[in-house]
Formats: sequence, C-alpha cells, structure tokens
Amino acid sequence: MAKKHIIVDPITRIEGHLRIEAVIDENNTIVDAYSSSTMFRGIETILQGRDPRDAGLLAMRICGVCTGTHYQRSIEAVEDAFDVTIPKNARLVRNLIQGALYMHDHLVHFYHLHALDFVDVVSALSADPQKTSDEAVKWAKVAGTNPYIEGAGAYKEIQDRVAKFVKQGRLGIFGNGYWGNKHYKLTPEQNLIGVAQYLKALDIQRDMAKMQAIFGGKNPHPQSIVVGGVTCVQDIQNPARIALFKQLLQDTTKFVKQAYLPTVYMAGTMYADEATDSKATFTELIQGKGVGGTGGGLLNYMSYGDFRLDDTGFYKSALLFPSGVVYNGDLSKVYEADPEKIAEDVTHAWYEDSKPLHPYDGQTIPNYTGLDKRADGMAYLKTDEKYSWIKSPIYNDTRVEVGPLARMVIGVAKKDERITKYVTNFLKRGNLPISVLFSTVGRTAARAIETELMADVMLEWVDELAANAASGDLSTWTDFDFDKVSVKTKGMGLAEAPRGALGHWMRIEDGKIANYQAVVPSTWNAGPRDYKGRMGAYEASLIGTKVADPEQPLEIIRTIHSFDPCIACAVHVVDTKGKELGVYKIDTQCSI
Repeated sequence: MAKKHIIVDPITRIEGHLRIEAVIDENNTIVDAYSSSTMFRGIETILQGRDPRDAGLLAMRICGVCTGTHYQRSIEAVEDAFDVTIPKNARLVRNLIQGALYMHDHLVHFYHLHALDFVDVVSALSADPQKTSDEAVKWAKVAGTNPYIEGAGAYKEIQDRVAKFVKQGRLGIFGNGYWGNKHYKLTPEQNLIGVAQYLKALDIQRDMAKMQAIFGGKNPHPQSIVVGGVTCVQDIQNPARIALFKQLLQDTTKFVKQAYLPTVYMAGTMYADEATDSKATFTELIQGKGVGGTGGGLLNYMSYGDFRLDDTGFYKSALLFPSGVVYNGDLSKVYEADPEKIAEDVTHAWYEDSKPLHPYDGQTIPNYTGLDKRADGMAYLKTDEKYSWIKSPIYNDTRVEVGPLARMVIGVAKKDERITKYVTNFLKRGNLPISVLFSTVGRTAARAIETELMADVMLEWVDELAANAASGDLSTWTDFDFDKVSVKTKGMGLAEAPRGALGHWMRIEDGKIANYQAVVPSTWNAGPRDYKGRMGAYEASLIGTKVADPEQPLEIIRTIHSFDPCIACAVHVVDTKGKELGVYKIDTQCSI
C-alpha cells in the first residue's frame, strides 16, 4: 500500500499558526514529519535603531500569552549590557510575576489547550454522576488529597449544562472535536471529571491573571518592570496587596493539588501504554538506554535555568531551575549550558541563506519561496527546500528539546534536591516508572509536577517579600548611568519561559539597538530540519506514532500539544490551498 500524506493546518488551540505534514505507512504509523510556522514575526527588525530601554515594551508583543517573560528577558538583556544588579524586592517581585505566569500558562495549557486531546466531551453525557464522584475521590487519593469538585449533584449539574448545549447545537468551545475517536481512552465518568474541571479552570485562570496584575500593573502585558528594577513601590509597601496576592495563590494552589494533579494521574494511567513503550529496566533508563514511549522525540534536553534565589548578580545567583544539557536521555551525565554554543540555522527556513549564526550576529532577512501547488488542488511544503518561518536553533551542533520536561530532567540529572523530591513524589504516588517522562504523556506530567513545585515555592517568596518590606527595606530600583555607555556594548537575557529556554540578545551602538534576536522556546522545539537534515523536536516526536484514523489525526494533535506550542503572530495570510489572500507591509523604521 502506498504511503499517505496527512496535512494538519492549522493546528488549533495554540497561539499563532502551525502546520504539520506527516507521512504514514500501510500500518498508519508516522514515518516522516515536517513542522512549519506559516506566518512571519519580524519584530527583531522593528526593534533596530530604538532605545534599548524601550525594547521590553515592544518585545513583549512577540506573544499574547507569555508576554511578561519576553518583557523581562529584554529588560535583563539591557541590565546585562550595563552590568546592573537589581535590589532584593525587585528580584522577588519579578519572580512572583513570572511564577504567576508559569501557573497561569500551565493550567490554561492543560485544561483549555490540551485536555480535550485526552477527554471526549460527548462521552461525558453518558456518565453516571455518582460513579463520577466516586472516581474523583479515587484519583484524589492517588494525589494524597480530596477532590476539588465533590458529590454526584455537582457533576449532574455540569452534565446537564453540557447536554443542554449539545441539544441546542451550541457546543461552542467544545465544537469541532474528534469526539468518538477510538484513541480516546477515558471512561464516561472520567470524561465528565475532565469536563467539569475544564469549566472550573476558566474561573481559576482569571484569578491567576489578577495575581500577575497586582505587581505587574495589568495583564496580559505588564508594565512595572524597568531597567534596574520594578516600579510597583506602593504595592510592595501595602500589606493588603501582598496579602491579596497570597490569597489568590493559595486558592490556585488548592486547584492545582486537588484537581490538576489527580486528573494528570488519571489521564497518565489510562494512556500508560503510550507512555511506557520501553522495556528497559530502571537502571537502563537512568543510563539512557531504551528510554521513551510514544512522542519521546529527540531525548536531548536543554535549560538556561530560571528564578534567582539570591542577589549575587547577573548569571551568578543560585537558581530554582538549574541550567544544563542532557543528551540521549542519559540522566547519569549532565553538562553546563554554554551560551556561546548556540546558533540558528536557516537552511530550511524562509530566510536568506547563511551559515549557522550566533544570536548576537543573527539576521532576519525574509526569503519566502512558497508552497508546492500540486494537481490535486492542495499545496504542500517544499520539504527538500525551505518550508517554515521558524529558524532551526542548534546547541553545540545538536538539536535539543526545551520546556518543563527539560527542566525536570535536568533538575533530576543535577540532583537538585527540590526538583528531585517533586519528581520522585509524583512518580511514587502514581506508581509510575521514570520512563513515562520520556513521552507525550510524560511531557504533560512534567508540566503538572512543575506547577505544584511553583505553587509551593511562591508561597515562600511572597512571605519573604512581606518580611523584607516590613523590615523597612523598600528599595525597588538600582540607578545606573545610561549616558556614559561605551560606544558599543551587548547583553543577553537568558532564562526560561513556561514553554522552555528563552533568550533575547541585543547589540547596542551609540545608545541604540544595532541588532536584536529572540530565540523563543517554540523556535527550539518547532524548528524545521537543519543544515544536516536533522529534525526539530516536534518532527522527531511524531516518528513512530500510530494514527488510528488518518481523517482524525488525534494522536498528532495530542503529541504536538504536549509541547504547549506558541507560534508567533504574523503579517500575511494564506488559505488552505496556498492561495495568497493578502499582503501587509510594515515600515520597520517608522516611529511609534
């Protein structure tokens, strides 16, 4: 039987526009895959010639989801260039804003962008409410807690609401799903638990947005971070504002522990056959032998590290998430991350060709070569040529995966006490082998582990901030002399975003930005093949995946969503057959 070509365009429930093309064999197993961002960003060009102190306000517009982290990385690049160390209060506030973003992003991702890859909404209509309540208790016990939603009456009410939507033909947010696909594995009662928590999470995410706004000024685009510190002086001085943040954090933490974690255990257990394809022993897995289930992918992981725990200065502080690199899933060896070993390749990206360049020297010169329009009326990627607006980042001439899984893997490999404790406790409570981490399910579980860790440590930080302010330390900003800058300087802001390693690099000449490059998490993960023909993380994760129904490629969606894709927005539009609908040009040198 001839191989089949599957096109999923756009991948829905993500930020931006992503296209996946996959080739399946006669057994419906994916043997080749290509990842393409179909829209152009170009904000690096817009930033050239501007005052570097203003860059953060523009750079955060790269994304409408993880805005605060782009803002902070850009600010930190300037602070690196001018050797500025921020005060303790500023460090704690930035950690709390960023931590709130992590929790918000992870919960929204699981429930509103990814859960429906595991949960069959229509199946929930046939669930027995009392059995559903009993099932919720069962999985809460696995997590060592009580269920967030209790009682048959609560589940019956939610079931009736969804049934009413279905009867009226108003599925709305639940429309256009692959309901009934045979690769959904949850029972009707488990599906009802998922639907109920999905709806409750809509309220919880609002509270998390409030957390970001308390110290950030607003959400989603905060404005309180400036070069040298933060501007939210009155919020730090006001115990009521800190107390409000803490209360919202405690409310969110309850949902994380009583809803999010039990549901991940439930989904992970029901989909365990996809997560534990490996037959290796525990010792072999630790040594990187036989690692991984469906969706494991590259098995190379990198993290820049994030969340400073002291005030010793830029790139000197102890970190909550340590930096490092792990190759081939081998947890017995971990290497320090070296920014000098980072480069971006554009062999298969729609940019002018050049050798792989370090971000300080990076170029963003568009060279769109189009799609392959064939006789069947469809437009296909020119996979032997250029086929994506995303570049191909390389670390030490190797393709790597970034994100929560990478942070947890590197934390365990470096024997970080806190991370190892949370990972070990999660696996032990669920009676899960470590091999589950190296899979689509494991990538989703790592995000939940990280969220629980983040919720707990943020309670420590908010108390530390309150105590520091009560002691009389109200400093929020470090003065520096921008006018005395040398003719040429450069700086980088390297840390983690919820989705993975994020770096902003800028070169400054005569007080203006001469060059700016941002290498975002989804660039690392979603990039096309590089100059050696090596796959990016998305592409590699799909190889070997079996698709139950090529007309409903649920398995492709599930694996890609496990990365929490965030593809940057753009300036031109195409339809599904490749016909250009419009072109929009921006004068990148205009004043704003």
